Amino acid sequence: MKISARNVLKAKVVSIHDGEVNSEVVVQLAGGEQMVSVVTKSSVHHLGLAPGKEVLVVVKASNVMLAID
Repeated sequence: MKISARNVLKAKVVSIHDGEVNSEVVVQLAGGEQMVSVVTKSSVHHLGLAPGKEVLVVVKASNVMLAID
């Protein structure tokens, strides 16, 4: 896999919350921090995403949004 993004993090899928078109995928990093990504439902299916699956999170710096919980 060749990509230009420099921010690649190893994570594990914690949960997936399906919507009408998109799904929220919650992943946990090695340090315990959690991140949420919004992807299409078809991408969840094609990537075989499921709780417990190891994934690589690719973060493009210009597409980051932060929220305070």
